[in-house]
Amino acid sequence: MTLAASFWVLVVLATVSCLFMAWSLGANSNSPPFAPAIGANAVSTMRAAFLIGILAAAGALTQGGAISETVGADLIDGIAITPLAATTGLLVAAMFIAFGVYSGYPVPAAFATTGAMVGVGLSLGGGPAFNTYRRIGVFWLLVPPVSGGLAYLTATLLRRDDVPDTAGIPALAAVVAGVLANVRLGVIPHPERAQGSVAEAVANAIDSAVDVPTAVGVDPVVALVTLAFAFVGFRFIRRRTRESVDRGIRTFLLVLGSVVAFSSGGSQVGLATGPLENLYGTELGLPAIALLGVGATGILAGAWMGAPRLLQATSREYAQLGLRRSIAALVPGFLIAQAAITLGIPISFNNIIISGVIGGGLAAGAAGVSRRKIAVTVGFWVITLTASIAIAFGLYRVFSTALGIA
Repeated sequence: MTLAASFWVLVVLATVSCLFMAWSLGANSNSPPFAPAIGANAVSTMRAAFLIGILAAAGALTQGGAISETVGADLIDGIAITPLAATTGLLVAAMFIAFGVYSGYPVPAAFATTGAMVGVGLSLGGGPAFNTYRRIGVFWLLVPPVSGGLAYLTATLLRRDDVPDTAGIPALAAVVAGVLANVRLGVIPHPERAQGSVAEAVANAIDSAVDVPTAVGVDPVVALVTLAFAFVGFRFIRRRTRESVDRGIRTFLLVLGSVVAFSSGGSQVGLATGPLENLYGTELGLPAIALLGVGATGILAGAWMGAPRLLQATSREYAQLGLRRSIAALVPGFLIAQAAITLGIPISFNNIIISGVIGGGLAAGAAGVSRRKIAVTVGFWVITLTASIAIAFGLYRVFSTALGIA
């Protein structure tokens, strides 16, 4: 086989590995956001799976670039990830995810992919990117206490007798809507970076016509647009909640599930596409949207084909949590996922949701929270990260030796 033919074989293998990884993420990691809405009978299982696919794929296309770049280029210094290394890393990460699915143990996709790419990068002869590791490590360490803490505060607020549902639920809707105004999307241009938000787009349009001074480093137009979004979200859910508390909660769960599923696609697709950043962008010369399109396609297929079964199982678990604790678990998921996308940090969405569920459970009393389950979960996170580095390092050496690649 000629050198050119070998290259294209590796391109095909790498792309197939990317699709399989994205399919796995679509079938597993993007399902939890809609489980509470199904448990509350706000949407059917099949309709939820359809919406998850569309929303997660849209999030992947419009928000996945930052994390994809981090996974593909910032984890190792001094080398570029080759097609064989990308394929090896994706195979190792997919093996860990498959093990988690079939064994029932909590294997976080972000830990598996990050470890696998560090392993193949070191095996290629690259150097550790300690600044990136420090940034990612701090964020990962903060996720459980922040997600659990926000869920605890949210659940406590919703359980207070002096805070009626007609005030508490709309207030949370206002927070979510205000954040949505500042969510960065690839389809919105920005003069200084690749992604802009609705609030920034409005501010840039007004600033180009009228010079609006900033106050304490904050653009007043951005603040006004954020408040406008928050006001609309508050009024909409408040009206629904006043008509019927049950209907208002169901509506908010459906809206919240939608924005969390969108955020999940944007935060997870980079785990599948990141290893191919150098291959698609540098060696093939394709635009970034082409690679994100491959990942979005895999996520869409995974959600439509694999999500219904998982949704039926997880919806029963969320039904046991109750509607308010489900909301408490999902609100931090949305906020933390968007923070990770903004910073380009690969994250495990299940890590966020599990921490939120624990925090919401503590608000109802520690009796419902298993310390043993928490310890096992954390243990598997650590094992996943370290084992994926070692396995990817060794497996790439085996593949490169067998194929005669230096």
